[in-house]
Amino acid sequence: MFSIDPKEMPTAKFQGYLQGAVGPRPIAFASTLDRNGVPNLSPFSFFNAFSSNPPILVFSPARRVRDNTVKHTLINAELNREVVINVVNYDIVQQASLSSTEYADGVNEFEKAGLTMLPSDIVKPYRVKESPVQFECKVLNIVNLGTEGGAGNLIICEVLKMHINEDIMTPGQGGIDQYKIDLVARMGGNWYSRANAGLFEVEKPLTTLGIGVDAIPDYVIHSGVFNGNDLGKLGNVETLPTDEEVAIFVKGSFETKAVLSADDEGKKFRMAKELLDNNEVAQAWKVLLAKKDF
Repeated sequence: MFSIDPKEMPTAKFQGYLQGAVGPRPIAFASTLDRNGVPNLSPFSFFNAFSSNPPILVFSPARRVRDNTVKHTLINAELNREVVINVVNYDIVQQASLSSTEYADGVNEFEKAGLTMLPSDIVKPYRVKESPVQFECKVLNIVNLGTEGGAGNLIICEVLKMHINEDIMTPGQGGIDQYKIDLVARMGGNWYSRANAGLFEVEKPLTTLGIGVDAIPDYVIHSGVFNGNDLGKLGNVETLPTDEEVAIFVKGSFETKAVLSADDEGKKFRMAKELLDNNEVAQAWKVLLAKKDF
């Protein structure tokens, strides 16, 4: 048996063991507002439901291990005492992951992740329209668990209103169909668990900043070929390939040259989609940016 004393191991390494052992963990996709009213959106996997009467949800934005700073969500929750917790299903998992990128204060992660802001009925923070279930909450208490990197901050929330997409309801019974909601949860490393299908991987967002879905050309977004997860992958690159890199790629790919010669943009999009399905994001971008005269 391999035994660990947390005090004798670097926090980051112990956190890896902890997250690899305690799971799958549901994800609180938390929406808040900063002091200037700018929306903030970020996922947290230290999260669960703890009471139904009153309805209580608790999530924990931990202090960053690398530099002991606190997250914007915590600052906003302390300031405004309101939050919307949106659940994450498979359809938006890549966009939720992208939103965890450490963008600067004042950057709207809804826009970066390509998600839709939906006004709430009671609280000021926005809901995520694409999330199948959204909870409008008031913050009852925040419990600080420590002052060092890795220390959690329990944000204890009372649910004021719950919104459920009717498409995931069980016909005639009024409950939530557990297959239709298609929830995902966090495991260790890059691993996630899909409730109705098992394990899968999502590459962690860049330590540098991804360009975001808002930087993807409109002709790609509105092509009708790419879903939210595809856009999340495309938005999680630091820079776009240069014209020279695209030209070299095209010259070395007979299939790409054939698609460009056909002068059929739909074929180009479908080729890029297939590459994204195989997690070949850099190649997908090169196909999307390729032109017939390359």
